[in-house]
Amino acid sequence: MKVLVTGGAGYIGAHVARALSARGHEPVVVDDFRRSRRGRAEGLPLEDVPLEDTAALAAVFERHEPDGVVHLGGYISVGESVREPALYWGNNLGAGASLLLAASRRPPRVVLFSSTAAVYGNAEALPIPETAPRLPVNPYGASKLAFETLLRTAGEAHGYRTAALRYFNASGAHVEWGVGEEHEPEEHLIPRVVRLLSSGRKVTLYGDDYPTPDGTCVRDYVHVDDLASAHVAVLEGDHLPPHVAFNVGTGRGFSVREVIEEVARQLGAAPEVEVLPRRPGDPPALVADPSALRAAVRWEPVRSDLAGIVASAIAWERVREGRSPSTGPR
Repeated sequence: MKVLVTGGAGYIGAHVARALSARGHEPVVVDDFRRSRRGRAEGLPLEDVPLEDTAALAAVFERHEPDGVVHLGGYISVGESVREPALYWGNNLGAGASLLLAASRRPPRVVLFSSTAAVYGNAEALPIPETAPRLPVNPYGASKLAFETLLRTAGEAHGYRTAALRYFNASGAHVEWGVGEEHEPEEHLIPRVVRLLSSGRKVTLYGDDYPTPDGTCVRDYVHVDDLASAHVAVLEGDHLPPHVAFNVGTGRGFSVREVIEEVARQLGAAPEVEVLPRRPGDPPALVADPSALRAAVRWEPVRSDLAGIVASAIAWERVREGRSPSTGPR
């Protein structure tokens, strides 16, 4: 299957593209590198096209005649979305609409969308099923939810299958593929803590007064390799209903303090932690109920234990700094 992967040079997109290739599919990366790295697309067909350019995207569809699309070209920072909501509506909804308009001129068989657990907002019960109320509390989650609706409508109108994959916390790295987290600034917890503790700096923790067992936010961490395999399984799922949404997580949550402690344990560090006020838009806890995805495509998260995720993140950080993955802490 030939598959356009928008945002295919991003952290998750690069893993998805390589997982597709490993399964014998033909990924074509569509990325303009405004927030990604060209090197991640090395060895793969590439279209350097901004999603807002509908005419250029339509030409991409004409050139490649894809069977599928995996749309990962969204912005991902909760905090930035609160500070600059128009940026998120413009990209996550507006640029996504441009993609669907281009696709309508040469419809594929299936379109997958990288959505988010943030569509659920402050969930009242854990773990969270797909049927839980979708009440996002930040523009990031709201813009993703709006595109879910638009995608389903477009799929119904043009006769292609759609799926929204609601990620919980993507994490870890596939070091052998040369792909890991490299956001600037780095806002994701695990790589941020790895960098800080590796260099002997204190760790900042945003809020310790949440209604959780230790007062810090709880999240469901899923290894990016498991996330990529979920995309492949759903893309290949011709038996699935025409329009679906699936949670992608493990069903187990870890608090911010637990993550800090695990990173410190593996690095042999004694963490100094500074507690700062809560960040706007952070729900207290997000933990997936992934049973629907497991039942539908027999997917299992095989690399998503916290210790393994942290170990891969540490190995990637050493590669990023030009050291051997097996090198000990500085």
